[in-house]
Amino acid sequence: MEAQYIHMSNDMNNDMNNVIKIVIRLALAAGLSLGLLVAHNGMEHVTGTVAKISDTSITVNTTAGKMVEVAFDAKTTFTKASQPFAKADIKVGERVVVHAAGEPGKYVAHIVQLGVAAKGAEHGDHSAPDHNKAEHGDHHK
Repeated sequence: MEAQYIHMSNDMNNDMNNVIKIVIRLALAAGLSLGLLVAHNGMEHVTGTVAKISDTSITVNTTAGKMVEVAFDAKTTFTKASQPFAKADIKVGERVVVHAAGEPGKYVAHIVQLGVAAKGAEHGDHSAPDHNKAEHGDHHK
């Protein structure tokens, strides 16, 4: 009888340990997901290729396969290889990362960086070769 009790007790401890491990994994996953949604100081990074460009906005075919439109304002800056360039020089199909504020459907671009979105790059990927952290940081103030 005592051996059966010990066996049941061990099973219960193992079950409890498994539940704790699952809860910890879920909490970590939720925390990481939130970190991806809130890029630097609330900025979203729309990464992909230029699908459409106009005087007032850019539409990006994201690495996740979604089309995201981001509006321009008077403060939007445009860079390529860390150098300023004209909005008129943007071409459909170019790789791009747009640092934007707002919410889906109402994004406003702060920085448009061309030639930086590596194939398969994830949202918030700052390992891209042209990701200028000093320049990027200035727009979060």
